Amino acid sequence: MNLTLRFLAVGMSALMILGCSGSGKKELPPAELEKFEAEAELERSWSRNIGSGQGKLFNSLVPQLDGLTLYAADDRGRVVAMERDTGDVKWQVRLKERLSGAVGAGGGRVMVGTLDGEVIVLSEEDGSEQWRAQLSSEVLAPPQTNGDVVVVQTQDDKLTALDISNGEQRWIYESTLPVLTVRGHSAPIVNVRRVYAGLASGRVVALAADTGLPIWEQRVAQPQGRSELERMVDIDGRLLLEGDTLYVATFQGSMTALDAESGNLRWQRDASSYSGPAGGFGSIYLSHADGKVEAVESGRATPLWTNESLLRRSLTAPVAFSSYVAVADFEGYVHLLAQTDGRLVARTRVDRKGVRAPPITAGDTLYVYGNSGNLVALKLR
Repeated sequence: MNLTLRFLAVGMSALMILGCSGSGKKELPPAELEKFEAEAELERSWSRNIGSGQGKLFNSLVPQLDGLTLYAADDRGRVVAMERDTGDVKWQVRLKERLSGAVGAGGGRVMVGTLDGEVIVLSEEDGSEQWRAQLSSEVLAPPQTNGDVVVVQTQDDKLTALDISNGEQRWIYESTLPVLTVRGHSAPIVNVRRVYAGLASGRVVALAADTGLPIWEQRVAQPQGRSELERMVDIDGRLLLEGDTLYVATFQGSMTALDAESGNLRWQRDASSYSGPAGGFGSIYLSHADGKVEAVESGRATPLWTNESLLRRSLTAPVAFSSYVAVADFEGYVHLLAQTDGRLVARTRVDRKGVRAPPITAGDTLYVYGNSGNLVALKLR
């Protein structure tokens, strides 16, 4: 049985120093927040507490928007459906299971995964349980659906497709898990035709959504180094599909653009990220494992700007918001960067216990889910 390395630390600093863990060098502290002249202001539109939040096992429970409804969950089994504009609760349920992969929504269903490897599917209308299915290991990323199947990636790097109506298994895809992996997985992208997934081996696969048969497989990072720690090239951040291009970033590897139809390489540049890329304004944005935020031109990977003022602050994945790029950090601050040159333009604090889940957006609102369970809707003022 492969041994999985489970990072249960409070921050991601351990990830940042894996490559030099045996060098004896002293770990640098997180960068102090620098002063700047604010050019915008983030104002709370509403906020709501979602129970215990992320818990102590380094979960990344991500809220999910589906239409006008926002869904969120905590690690103790609470699932809440809210009006996205007001935060008013439409329904909430308390499951008995500890949640570790949430939230997925679509096709009239809300989907969560547990530490015990179960997928639990609820009705979007009232939260009533529709079915549950037992899988092979922990579910650490939100289950995804195309309205026909629910696809789940488990910690053992298996992809399982379940019938959305009753939970019966349609297909399963298995891959070889490396000796050591970062705890977590990116959520697969599921559309009508295909499933795209990033694996702990540094490979990306495209599968037929109806049968699970492989269409293509592409290695985007090659393990390097003498120790298993140095050879980790997990894809733990989200994948990004824009048009016919699939963007992916690996830990201790690369950021890569692939042709989504064929899997052929379009461009690649060195990078190390556990949060994955974001797109907007014709650019691709990435929070590096060391806290650097970078923008590159989407078509050619031409560097546009780099912001190094947030080094070692355990940043979330970025998100394009209005004419800015937003990231959050381990102290619960949300930072706005100008999309033109990456300069800091605004900052606000939403949760003193930090933020791990990437912010999400809808229209003129930025939603941020803090580790302690504070879910905040922010608007530009």
